[in-house]
Amino acid sequence: MSQTSWEDVVELPDELSDETAEELRTDAAEVQDMTGEVCPYPQVEAKKAIAGLDQGDLLVQETDHVPSTENVPKAVDDDADAKVWKSGDGFYRIFLHKR
Repeated sequence: MSQTSWEDVVELPDELSDETAEELRTDAAEVQDMTGEVCPYPQVEAKKAIAGLDQGDLLVQETDHVPSTENVPKAVDDDADAKVWKSGDGFYRIFLHKR
């Protein structure tokens, strides 16, 4: 069985199993729990974290704040590729892959 990787992240929650999402979270270089936090705090923390990661590292930011799913990827656009995954119950994971 191959290891879960960045390429396994997709945009639709029914295409990414909870198990795969959890494996990616476990293997991430850093995980930020931004549940309950509102913009701009998640963007600021994502930018700081991305700056400290090595190329190819994965940062996972967990949130329940819908605007963060758009604002965080925009904030790190110069330094990381982003994919947003929704669990189906109002919980999101923003996967940020440092370029």
